[in-house]
Amino acid sequence: MKNICVIGVGYVGLVTGTCFADLGNRVMALDINEERIANLKQGLLPIYEPGLEEMVKRNVAAGRLSFTTHYAEALAEAEFAFIAVGTPEGVDGEADLQYVRAAAESIAAHMTAPLIIVNKSTVPVGTGDWVADIVRAKQAAPIAFSVVSCPEFLREGSALADFMNPARTVLGSLDRDAANRVADLHLPLRAPIQVVDLRTAEMIKYASNAFLATKISFINEIANVCEALGADVKEVATGMGFDPRIGRQFLDAGLGYGGSCFPKDVKALAHMANVQGRHPQLLQAVMDINRDQRRLVTRKVRDLLGDLDQKTIGLLGLAFKPNTDDMRDAPAIEIARELQAGGALVKGYDPVAMSVAGRHMPGVKLCEDAYEVAAGADALIVVTEWNEFKQLDLERLRQSMRRPIVVDGRNIYHPAQMQRLGFQYRGVGRGYNGNGQH
Repeated sequence: MKNICVIGVGYVGLVTGTCFADLGNRVMALDINEERIANLKQGLLPIYEPGLEEMVKRNVAAGRLSFTTHYAEALAEAEFAFIAVGTPEGVDGEADLQYVRAAAESIAAHMTAPLIIVNKSTVPVGTGDWVADIVRAKQAAPIAFSVVSCPEFLREGSALADFMNPARTVLGSLDRDAANRVADLHLPLRAPIQVVDLRTAEMIKYASNAFLATKISFINEIANVCEALGADVKEVATGMGFDPRIGRQFLDAGLGYGGSCFPKDVKALAHMANVQGRHPQLLQAVMDINRDQRRLVTRKVRDLLGDLDQKTIGLLGLAFKPNTDDMRDAPAIEIARELQAGGALVKGYDPVAMSVAGRHMPGVKLCEDAYEVAAGADALIVVTEWNEFKQLDLERLRQSMRRPIVVDGRNIYHPAQMQRLGFQYRGVGRGYNGNGQH
């Protein structure tokens, strides 16, 4: 059993701390947000992630997981301090490191014994060295420490499985012994461990996310060509995915990527490249395609309705992806704004993100379920591919709508079936016109 402090109880920190506790370690999770910590002590989580609430409660009850707002308490017996604070997007696309700086300064002020500081936050290349300089400068008296980079590769909606069954663990440090000690924490996961230098580890995180975002934008580019030429992008993606050099994952045409990672990480990597005098053409194209993809669905709705003024448009799904309540950079926000700017009345529903969505989508009527969204609607847009939307009573849906128009931003329905049911249906890259025929 190791004593671990995790700083930040947002998405990455809470999952990381809870999973380490579940592996048998003693974890104290710290956050300066007093309300968030008070809620966690009462079993109220700040995020939705399948299975996380039960795991938190189990480990709290077992005495392996606790919460505090005090650095002195959190670091008193800690052997490892994981920094898992937010790194929001800055003015020019760079990562804002103010919370990382504050954590490093607080660690320096309150540590009383040798410590391994582990950067879990997604940070620009070179941040590990910068954190070490801050800690060294802010210590009242020299105390030995090492900095290790351990980037996270968690997917919202499947974070517990990703932590417990990782494809790999990446560790970066100038201190090989410290890296090996962090590696020991991960040995129960029985996954490959790659030990590199600090900057290489930090770059692996950015390069990985940028590549996955590129796959998404690539298939959306192909979808637009498919639509013009009469091909079906879903079948194209399947055919491509059989090639092991390509793979099927992240080849789903739709509304592009969103959330807290891909948008800011691609921008941050492009910013780093620009600062170094490089010209990140591919990264810029990835971002441009992703932005344009969200406007595609509103254009399809406008084409089908003629204009948006006083039309009622329903959004099925509001979170940026299924199995999360995360609304950060969610396509639904931009789509709703565009519809409202055209004079439309917008309704929406999401299985878990309703309370969060209300803060991000002023003027949008939030409904109890998909059928209430459809009632009296001139068109529906599928924004998030929740499983419950795949099993809707489509006949009931059509009968309750003012006009049976569905723009499927996630390609969850089959065009021929929707046509048989009497819908005017548009997907993304499905290669057909308004009658279901190319």
